[in-house]
Amino acid sequence: MKKVTKLLLVAGISLAVVGAGNSSALNNVSSAASAPLKVGRVEAAAHGTKCFTVAVAVVQNGVIVAASLDDYQFLGSDVAKGVPNSDSDFGQNYKDPAMVLASKKANTKYYSEHMKEEAKSTVSYDKNMAAVEKYATGRTIKSLEATLTHKTKEQMVDAVSGATLVDTQGYLTAILNAAKAAK
Repeated sequence: MKKVTKLLLVAGISLAVVGAGNSSALNNVSSAASAPLKVGRVEAAAHGTKCFTVAVAVVQNGVIVAASLDDYQFLGSDVAKGVPNSDSDFGQNYKDPAMVLASKKANTKYYSEHMKEEAKSTVSYDKNMAAVEKYATGRTIKSLEATLTHKTKEQMVDAVSGATLVDTQGYLTAILNAAKAAK
């Protein structure tokens, strides 16, 4: 019992000394966790001219802490689920009623099979996107920009482990632009 009492007494005195000291130093500490999160979103032509990409980046203290990518393209309504209201008034404006504007992530099974047939892809669309998102996450805006400036399109394909997309550089550029647009 005496040991417990002594331990509590030492702990109490230690806390009193720390509390009596100059606490303004502790009040001025700024941690990364307390910095505001900023979100940026851009639309880009990261993958050719037959689709568009939506990139979102969450930035804190100049560091990309999260990223999200998706491509939207007109796909056959018999194989793909269109964006909301494709089967309603919005869809009435489609040039070809057999086509719908569709998210490739929402239709990853179909689109991955299409990539396998057309380009001999061995990685599914959603896993490719996840690898690119993961590559950008944790990097500063400046370091990602420097990497994209100094590496070729082909080198960027090899730089992102787990992705086999020929347009990896385009997707990372879209994330970079979203990060720069973060507010």
